[in-house]
Amino acid sequence: MPVNRKLGRAADQRTAILRNMTTAFVINGKVETTTARAKEISAIVEKLITEAIKEKDNFTTKEITVSAAKLDGKGNKVLVSKTSKKGNTYDVVDREVKTKTVQVDAPSRLAARKRMAYWLLKSHDSEGNVINPVNKMFDEIAPKYEGRTGGYTRIIKIGTRRGDGSEMAILEFV
Repeated sequence: MPVNRKLGRAADQRTAILRNMTTAFVINGKVETTTARAKEISAIVEKLITEAIKEKDNFTTKEITVSAAKLDGKGNKVLVSKTSKKGNTYDVVDREVKTKTVQVDAPSRLAARKRMAYWLLKSHDSEGNVINPVNKMFDEIAPKYEGRTGGYTRIIKIGTRRGDGSEMAILEFV
């Protein structure tokens, strides 16, 4: 008996559908699809959330020095005139050195992020901003379900589709 449902597709198409629908589900919190697809997506997301809860706090912080361009009030780079040894003058971007605190993942958390990145693709919201669903998993979803030991999603059957009679369902977070 196969582990996954075949969903009437070739392996590459099936994987693409599941990756896109899993990403949409994590970003939107709800997706309407066929019952078979909803069950597959639910199984994938349950495993990802369990892993995110386990690795949620497995990181350290570190201070690094960063060189960044100085910006004026309008957000433009500040230019400074410099003179070369030969007497040529040119404009150079004025830079400032800052210390910045960054998050450093432990090896097991990094491996979990890589496994999640396989299923969760970067996306854009309506304003065109990039959304990273892996970050959303660790920052928003994992803390929300920290006390639970499974059962993070629910499938609500909504009847058959008019065109082909497929059983439809809504998949949502509990």
